[in-house]
Amino acid sequence: MIPLRRAVGRVVAALAGIVAVAACGSDAVSPLPVQPPGPSPSTSAVASAPTPSGTPGASRSPTRPPPAAEPPVPPAPIRTRGTPPRPTPSPTTPTSSCLGAVRYDLPVADTELELLRSLCFATGAVLRIQGIGPGLVTVDRPELVSQHYEAGVVDIRFVRPGTVAVTIPKDDRAHTITVVVR
Repeated sequence: MIPLRRAVGRVVAALAGIVAVAACGSDAVSPLPVQPPGPSPSTSAVASAPTPSGTPGASRSPTRPPPAAEPPVPPAPIRTRGTPPRPTPSPTTPTSSCLGAVRYDLPVADTELELLRSLCFATGAVLRIQGIGPGLVTVDRPELVSQHYEAGVVDIRFVRPGTVAVTIPKDDRAHTITVVVR
């Protein structure tokens, strides 16, 4: 009984090896759109078929390669009536009017704060206000920012999306900059 099991095991192993080798053969696959189609099994059988003169491939000269097939032409785009769809920017990529996660330096002494009404940043951006005293810059939504003061510089990092009003005092007047965080 044991020699029979060994013999069956050897036969199964040999068949598995043959199947594995047979599976490694080259199967006919369709070419990519940019590649000219190569010979398929049906065309190779036609090329090796005997010609009327009795010799296979006698119509072709051995020095000239077979004619190359032209690559397939892509179909023309389908046009629909109406206005074309407009691409919408992804919310994670900055738009032309909204800056990314950058550091925006704002020197108080050199900036006309009256002209700066609003800014737009991505989450992670830092508004660096330079030349200001401690505790003078305030925000209306402290849960959306991380604020730090050191040596006359206030860094406001925008950690969550939303809208934050940043108030900066200058010349006995409070200037508010609305910051939109995406």
